[in-house]
Amino acid sequence: MIKNLKLSLTDIAGNEYIDKVILASASLTGRSGTELQQIADEKIEFFPPELSRKLDEFIPMTGKEISRPLRQSSSGAGTAAFDGAFHRENAPLTGLGFFRIGEDGRMAVIGKSEHYQASCGHNFPGYELIINAMKLGITNITHNNSRGHLTRLLERELVRIANGIAPGDDEALAAILKSTSPHVLNRVINLETGSLACEAAFKMMLARFYKLQSHFNAPEYSGKTPVFLVMADFNEGKEANYHGTTVMTQMLRGMWHELYNTLESAGALKCVAVRINDKDAFAGAVAEYDSGQYKIAGFIHELVLMNYGGIRLDNDYVSFCHQLCDEHDIPVFVDEIQSCMWSSELFLFKEYQCRPDFVSVGKGFPGGMFPASKILTTAPMDNLNQFGALVTNGQEELASLAYLITIRFAEHNREHIRTIGSFWQRKLHALAEQHKKLISRAEGDGLLGTLFFHNAEQAVQFCKKLNSEYHIDVSAQTYKADCPPAALTKFPLVVSEKMLSFAADTMEDILSQMEL
Repeated sequence: MIKNLKLSLTDIAGNEYIDKVILASASLTGRSGTELQQIADEKIEFFPPELSRKLDEFIPMTGKEISRPLRQSSSGAGTAAFDGAFHRENAPLTGLGFFRIGEDGRMAVIGKSEHYQASCGHNFPGYELIINAMKLGITNITHNNSRGHLTRLLERELVRIANGIAPGDDEALAAILKSTSPHVLNRVINLETGSLACEAAFKMMLARFYKLQSHFNAPEYSGKTPVFLVMADFNEGKEANYHGTTVMTQMLRGMWHELYNTLESAGALKCVAVRINDKDAFAGAVAEYDSGQYKIAGFIHELVLMNYGGIRLDNDYVSFCHQLCDEHDIPVFVDEIQSCMWSSELFLFKEYQCRPDFVSVGKGFPGGMFPASKILTTAPMDNLNQFGALVTNGQEELASLAYLITIRFAEHNREHIRTIGSFWQRKLHALAEQHKKLISRAEGDGLLGTLFFHNAEQAVQFCKKLNSEYHIDVSAQTYKADCPPAALTKFPLVVSEKMLSFAADTMEDILSQMEL
């Protein structure tokens, strides 16, 4: 059950900061300090109980036209590729919680949190604090050289959570922030998108082989060929991994193959795909590519491969690989753009009890409100100058506030996140057990759940019916090399057991129809 909480801007940002914002804002606008103080001190309910009841009451209306459709919407000016994938009916008119009303006027369930980022659903009441911040005059616009109080507060909060420190334990946090030990995540770079966060980690690993700028000293592994280990698909290729859309990280997944082949032939870099959950294969790759002319630059992986059927890496596999990397001075980058915030620990890597050198976060932390991603790293890997990972808009204050709001809600609802995730996994595994003619197995972790079908036609038919006839939005993943065709779900954290039961019952009806 979701637990409500009430917080004000003052509660989140602190009295001294709010006092100075009020003084500054009053001097510019002429508004009274009393009026501004009332805005700062207004307690906002993050998820009132009546909202939970209201959302559950809407469930029988799923798929029904409850608003007039938008008939004359803009045609836009998209590229051929984007227009070819466009679904006008899903473009939102409004939304609330786990529901969206699209341009077709129908009530739809956001079964994959729009595109995996709406951790708190639509129009989350807690984000009203962002509106209050704007009323107060807090500006969103800063720069790397002028990171605001909220962004710096957030940086410390991310370090606190990543290191398992309780709220308010300033002494423990101070000790972590001073640490120069390996595997202690105590540095944060604020970036705009998940792609840039992944690219920053890639560059920090690459900086141990190549100079970022000509006046730098020769790196530790200068002259060696850097080898990047990524997750392999079931065809021994590289399609299982996905770490953004920059050229370098796209090459890690087999794109730009002519450019990659040129770089590999020149000994500039190499990418090696390692089999999923295969410890022997990983050990073999380390033995082969961490010697001689080669040096493994880093092991890059997700914990739940949401771009490859939602496969979850085994705990003992992750522990084995990370331990071997530690023994060979191989940095580990855990890409949590997809999984962060959907864990009761807020970072899924905490459930694996591992200590990576890089962790990327985004999507879920700002709740889809802003494209705000971060890379967390350690003192030993802090090797780029400011321009090495520079972005102009990566540290907006209101984006940081969205993070801080979501963190407070998620920490307050750890038990709900844990139990609702387990509930959905039980539902998916029951469906897989009951419909073995169609489904080979259930996969994923918590609300990041998938069903593997025996063939692509079945997966497409299932998802098409679920989306078009029942308006529960899920994705069919059928285009990856040798990956069992999958139906992917990622419900927002505010979903109820009643909604998940409705979704599972609907899936049961569709599967039963398909078996006739």
